[in-house]
Amino acid sequence: MPPEKTIRRLKTYAGAQGYVYQYYFVGQRPALADDPEAPAIEFIFDVTSDRKLTYAVSVFLQEQAITGWAADHGRPLTDQEQYAAAKLCLFRAFDELEDVKEQGRRLVIDPIALAESLSGIGIE
Repeated sequence: MPPEKTIRRLKTYAGAQGYVYQYYFVGQRPALADDPEAPAIEFIFDVTSDRKLTYAVSVFLQEQAITGWAADHGRPLTDQEQYAAAKLCLFRAFDELEDVKEQGRRLVIDPIALAESLSGIGIE
């Protein structure tokens, strides 16, 4: 019996720069040991703004951001909260970068960005 294919939910986001992006979540993994952002969790999204070319965007949630947030708030981040931070970082790139394909293929969530993004959606 052939393995079942993963069904991905294609989502749409209208960025502030005027582009309408389509994206889906591919998965997450620990950043590779030789990656400059390691140690971190890498969230991978496939993105397109023209429905012709799809490219990967990696969002790195730095380990120091995760541990710092947990120390400040007295509890660890849940998996859902980590994913929310990655998705908010992706949306920020859609809103702020003129060319995500050229300028936003590797996005980083440091301790300051994590605190700002999560407090913006009411996660304390």
